[in-house]
Amino acid sequence: MSYAGYRFPPEVISYAVWLYFRCPLSLRMVEEMLAARGIEATYETVRRWALKFGGAIAQRIRSNAPACGDKWHLDEVVVTINGHKHWLWRAVDQHGATLDVLVQSRRDRHAARRLMRKLLKKHGRVPRVLVTDKLRSYAAANRDLGLDLDHRQHKGLNNRAENSHQPTRVREKVMREFKSARHLQRFASTHNQVANLFIQSRYNRDAAAKRAARSHALGRASGAQTFGVTGV
Repeated sequence: MSYAGYRFPPEVISYAVWLYFRCPLSLRMVEEMLAARGIEATYETVRRWALKFGGAIAQRIRSNAPACGDKWHLDEVVVTINGHKHWLWRAVDQHGATLDVLVQSRRDRHAARRLMRKLLKKHGRVPRVLVTDKLRSYAAANRDLGLDLDHRQHKGLNNRAENSHQPTRVREKVMREFKSARHLQRFASTHNQVANLFIQSRYNRDAAAKRAARSHALGRASGAQTFGVTGV
């Protein structure tokens, strides 16, 4: 990523983008947090930084992420944008890491097939187990693609995927709804990759181990400067 031509140093820009995608903050709240540290940048400036550098940060995280699990959980949730229903399709593995998201206007076999094709292309392999709810579109998509896998359809087994929608719901309220399908796709793609860095067991760990894991997550992409956690 090139920061040439920007008035603020890379550490400040990265820190602002990091706040926006990691924490449930609106653009105006990020502006206030920067102002509290003596950094005068408007919320519109923060928005432009997020557009410019958010995708690059997400791609850097993906390139350094470990291989995904072999058990995929798929689910879809309705999101209302400008009075129209859209569907946010999401795939997570058994560890809770988001594999990918896809915003579509339909909830049918064609939409499910498009999601599966995207997942197979990105990860290059068929999962050992596929867990979904009882929506028939998933089974139809598997037949269309000729996939031979263990497909388990049961609402109670898919809590991991359903719970993964909660952070998006929180951000939807903070941001006073998403402005367009493109806005949702762009935001969710980056937000989920940043959140993947902080997936860790909350149990059987003391405070020192949790702090060490958090520090490792902050610097795992390509050093702490990725998120501007130093020099600010």
